[in-house]
Amino acid sequence: MPLTGILQPLSGSARLWRRHEAVLGDASPIPFWLDSPDAPRPTLPLTRDEECDLAVVGAGFTGLWAALLAKEDDPSTDVVVLEAQRTAWAASGRNGGFCMATLTHGIGNGADRFPGEMTLLEELGLANLDEIEHAVARYGIDCDWERTGEMNVATMPWHLAALKEERELMLRHGREADLLDAEAARAEVHSSTYLGALWDHEGCAMVDPARLAWGLRRACLEAGVRLYEGTRVEEVRATRTGVRLHTAWGDVRACRAVLAANAFPALLRRLRPFIVPVYDYALMTEPLTGEQREAIGWRRRQGMADAGNQFHYYRFTGDQRVLWGGYDAVYYYGNGIRAELDRRPATFARLAEHFFATFPQLEGVRFTHAWGGVIDTCSRLCAFQGTAMGGRVGYSLGYTGMGVGESRFGARVTLDLLSGRPTGLTGLELVRTKPLPFPPEPLRSAGIQVTRWSLAGADRRGGRRNLWLRTLDRFGVGFDS
Repeated sequence: MPLTGILQPLSGSARLWRRHEAVLGDASPIPFWLDSPDAPRPTLPLTRDEECDLAVVGAGFTGLWAALLAKEDDPSTDVVVLEAQRTAWAASGRNGGFCMATLTHGIGNGADRFPGEMTLLEELGLANLDEIEHAVARYGIDCDWERTGEMNVATMPWHLAALKEERELMLRHGREADLLDAEAARAEVHSSTYLGALWDHEGCAMVDPARLAWGLRRACLEAGVRLYEGTRVEEVRATRTGVRLHTAWGDVRACRAVLAANAFPALLRRLRPFIVPVYDYALMTEPLTGEQREAIGWRRRQGMADAGNQFHYYRFTGDQRVLWGGYDAVYYYGNGIRAELDRRPATFARLAEHFFATFPQLEGVRFTHAWGGVIDTCSRLCAFQGTAMGGRVGYSLGYTGMGVGESRFGARVTLDLLSGRPTGLTGLELVRTKPLPFPPEPLRSAGIQVTRWSLAGADRRGGRRNLWLRTLDRFGVGFDS
């Protein structure tokens, strides 16, 4: 069945599950990257009061980069990191492992919002990706880093015009990319669903995200950072000389703090309207045989995504599996975040259906892992930074699925803001502005569901956006994963 024939709202979830139960039924709910014997043993939780120069809340990518960059800036800085679970337990260990150069959730979104500095933002994004690559080498982080680039593929005729427009934007802002016709796209990766593609060779690296986080963790510890896992921060308060972070078994007094809690409820209540937690889901296949790999080509191991509003992302792993994720971006009423929401059989069945429609030559391949996790989505689709409590607390939030790469930039900006000294980054419009807040419930849930319905409809109508989407465009508001 061609992909265009199934990218519709699917009814009969039970029927779909039965169709794919043989390949999905034994899949582990543990995120593939975290299901590894290489996972480091957790550190002990905080059990006494501590003092430090910089406290960091969260041991995901933003928090780890903030801690490491602070030590690189000044090795004498005393840094404490507090993590409620374990390093990379949340979004940093549940994503697809696409480390992107973009700081604006794609060049189109950036050009619409920051037209005057888009060329500079593209340069900064590539430099940030280069710095991550250099850090991987400098700290000896074994994370299957591959600077393969990414191919966005057209699976519907209207995607071709969108990809052509994206390439023109890239060229206008100093970037290069190859526009491929159907034959060239299918020569790279063998799928009859492809009508063309845009291949960005330099703006994306493939990585094992958990091992990247664990490598950053090790670098932090070796630099003298104190890490307390299993330590949830319950409150942050300003003091006369800094801030106090309260936990169940001890408090941390710090001169400054970085909040890096991703989609989880912000310790600063004023930030909560700016973020909604959106669940994203992914499947991982068993390792492919040599014959199966030959059947799909894909010798250059590019990251892949399709160009629809509801899109898939997929890639090879170091041990020859295929990760297949995306399409459904699910919001649960009231900013719902619960462990049981990590499992969504209807979405797993839908993803399997789309996978085999794209690669029918892999029919019968089993999925060993099926999981979900939350993304910190904001209305402008790219991260924002700021300070609070008289400049003593900094934050970076709203990565909307691009945090593997953008988190280092966010951490750098946050540290610059906390320093109180203007830098080339703190003066950017990207940094000086913030997204529009989401409305409270029940309007929040209603608006998100109408937007999801409208985006699916636009995919069916050749990309034509209805009045609701055009209104959101006019006010600079979006929804994505």
